Amino acid sequence: MLTPIIPTPAKSPNFEAPNDRRTILSPTTMATGLKDVDYGLEKIMADAQDFLPLLGTDYVELYVGNAKQSAHYYKSAWGFQSLAYAGLETGVKDRTSYVLVQDKIRLVLTTPMTPDSPINEHIRKHGDGVKVIALWVPDAKKAWEETTKRGAKSFMEPVREEDENGYVIRSGIHTYGETVHIFVERNAYKGPFLPGYRAWKSHYNPEPVGLKFIDHMVGNVGWGEMNQWVDFYARVMGFAQLVSFDDKDISTEYTALMSKVMSNGNGRIKFPINEPAEGKKKSQIEEYIEFYNGAGVQHIAVATNNIIETVGALKDRGVEFLYVPPSYYDTVLDRVGEIDEDLAVLKQHGVLVDRDDEGYLLQLFTKPVLDRPTMFFEIIQRKGAKSFGKGNFKALFEAIEREQENRGTL
Repeated sequence: MLTPIIPTPAKSPNFEAPNDRRTILSPTTMATGLKDVDYGLEKIMADAQDFLPLLGTDYVELYVGNAKQSAHYYKSAWGFQSLAYAGLETGVKDRTSYVLVQDKIRLVLTTPMTPDSPINEHIRKHGDGVKVIALWVPDAKKAWEETTKRGAKSFMEPVREEDENGYVIRSGIHTYGETVHIFVERNAYKGPFLPGYRAWKSHYNPEPVGLKFIDHMVGNVGWGEMNQWVDFYARVMGFAQLVSFDDKDISTEYTALMSKVMSNGNGRIKFPINEPAEGKKKSQIEEYIEFYNGAGVQHIAVATNNIIETVGALKDRGVEFLYVPPSYYDTVLDRVGEIDEDLAVLKQHGVLVDRDDEGYLLQLFTKPVLDRPTMFFEIIQRKGAKSFGKGNFKALFEAIEREQENRGTL
């Protein structure tokens, strides 16, 4: 049931759903003494204005051609569990949505049910891809007011949605391409997901693979558009620039890109923004924009507290990762120093390692998970490091170029 927004006093967020604190500790004794990064609610980005309190990523919604089959893939290959469903059986006539959960990550997979649905046009133009990055907030009405008065284009005015389990308030704004942010206020709701959804019970729920929460989400934008969207997140949402990379940092013999990372004050929401840079051949960002037909979410980085176990489980279930040549490991310890993990095991799985002033990180990237060479996933474990693997860019880009060459798009 939808009703116009009724102003209510702000309440303390319900830290039981969807996430309270993001502490991940390694299950083994660590020689380095480093632990995985802990993102609480305190401000850790000094330059963030923080006029827009954000408690975490509430959910990510993908528009897909077949939600039922996509749900099966994310359950079977990625270890997500059934959570909620909306469709014909719940009175929703224009779309079907399956909601999957793993720890603090919620994916919503939505398929159109009518020929005139705008979701059809989105899928025709872009293929499967991320439409909504939903952000958990204590006050969705205020979030909408704060962002729209600073120049954001409204996608969804504040609306109160309710059923027998209580109510949520949602609002939304447009961002790059056709991607939107939905602000979700849910402290007065006790249902499985949102009003209009019912619990999705399934006898088939494969074991999770150890994914914990969304670490960051990367947006690809067109030529000369990166600074426009960096300014958007600073001006409209109060984010701070965490790090910047230019074409000298992120390049190979053939391709290059530029990237700036924007973060909210507590570090729970991080959005790297990429744009192409001049190179001898077509960069991965150009390829993405060509096949996606515009700007959009390039990859979702998901955190784990044991990347070796997680990547091993994903490989066993058929997830394909980019190939890292064995020579990468010949000098990696000279660059990153002491680590807790067995280098031979990292080499076996192709896990990349990088270090910053606060620690090190381990990361690995999947091949595109869709037929179009657009969206992929990153698996990341942060052992103190808050950076993004600058030292791995050359190895990563060369791996992507090998895939582009196989596709004939380089």
